[in-house]
Amino acid sequence: MDVILMQNVDNLGRVGETVSVAAGYARNFLIPKGMAVVASESQRKVVEQHIAREAKHDLQRKAGAEALAAQIGELSCTIPVQADDDEKLYGSVGPRDIAAALESEKVEIGHHMVALAEPIKQLGVYTVPIRLHHDVQVEAKVWVVRA
Repeated sequence: MDVILMQNVDNLGRVGETVSVAAGYARNFLIPKGMAVVASESQRKVVEQHIAREAKHDLQRKAGAEALAAQIGELSCTIPVQADDDEKLYGSVGPRDIAAALESEKVEIGHHMVALAEPIKQLGVYTVPIRLHHDVQVEAKVWVVRA
């Protein structure tokens, strides 16, 4: 079955592409979630309008993300945690903890924006990448200190 993608789908294609998928995958997953529409000329025009509208919204989101990136770049946040004498944490510091610490600094981001490769398990100073937009990434300075 041929469908036109309404949004980027991993391992399948990008917005506006016409792809051939199994009928069940299209009917049961892609179309109900609004990720694709059945390929036809009338739908192609609708998708082109959708792409133009999304491009405008994306520029606005990118401008907001760049402003937030400038604000985050100037900050450093401190996370107090319990640790042993070897400076190893009793738990770990993950994306939710970092997002909460930035929120206490008056910066609202979601934990899914924190691109931490693995949880922090030792005291120290870390630069943590934060992906605010697919084109905007900033590094925040995070101090993990003994409570």
